[in-house]
Amino acid sequence: MTIIPEDERSSLPLDTDEVIYHPDMIRANEWILSEYEAPVRDFCIFVPCAKKKPYHESPSHQIFDKVIFGLLMPEQVHVVVFGTCGITPRELDTEYPFMDYHFMLGKCNVAKIKRDFIRMESERLWQYLIKTRENYKHRIAYCIGDFRKAMELAVEMSGIEVTIVPKEETINAHVQPEKKFIYGSLNQRNYLQDLSDAIASKTGLHAKRDVPGGHERTGNNVNDTEWYLF
Repeated sequence: MTIIPEDERSSLPLDTDEVIYHPDMIRANEWILSEYEAPVRDFCIFVPCAKKKPYHESPSHQIFDKVIFGLLMPEQVHVVVFGTCGITPRELDTEYPFMDYHFMLGKCNVAKIKRDFIRMESERLWQYLIKTRENYKHRIAYCIGDFRKAMELAVEMSGIEVTIVPKEETINAHVQPEKKFIYGSLNQRNYLQDLSDAIASKTGLHAKRDVPGGHERTGNNVNDTEWYLF
C-alpha cells in the first residue's frame, strides 16, 4: 500500500517544528479518516508515537506490547498510534510520511504550534472515534501530556467511551516538579500497571503484577517516546 505516491509528495522538509502542518502529513491523515477501513476487534488501544521508526520496533512500543499481548491475543487488538503523526493505525507505520518525519513535538516551545496540535489532534481523534464506532468493543488510550489533552477533548466531543490511563491519581503520585516533563515516562512500572489493569478489567482476567518497565534512562534505552520530552 502507498498512501501518497512518490511523485506526488511535497518537497517540504519533515523535520521542522511545523511538521503538523506538512501537506503530506495532512493528506495521509485525511486518507485514514476517509478511505482507511479499520478492522473489527474487541479492543482498540491508542498509544503515543515514538522517536524510533517504525513504531512497532521502538523500545517503548515493545514494552507496551509486552503488557498488551501479555493479556490479549493479537487478533483481539488493534493498536493505533497518535501524536505528531496524527492518527496512524500501527500496521501502516512503515508507510510515508509516518516512517519519515523526524521532528519531536516535545521539543517545540512555540505556544501556537502546541495549541494548534491539541486542536488538530482532538478533531482527528474525534473523527476516528466516530468513524470506528462499530469496530471495537473497548477502547483504551495510554497517554499523558498534550496527547492526553487531545484524547480527552475527542472523547468529550464524540461521546464515545475511552478508558484513559494512567489514572490521574497515579500520575499525581509521580509528579516531579524539578523535571522538564514533570510526569515522567510512560515506561514507569506504575503507569504500565494501570494499562494492564485497564485491559484486565474489560476481560475479566486478573491483571499481571509483574509488568515490565521501571527504567527512565535515555539514549538507546526505553525513552524514545516524544511526550516524555514535553
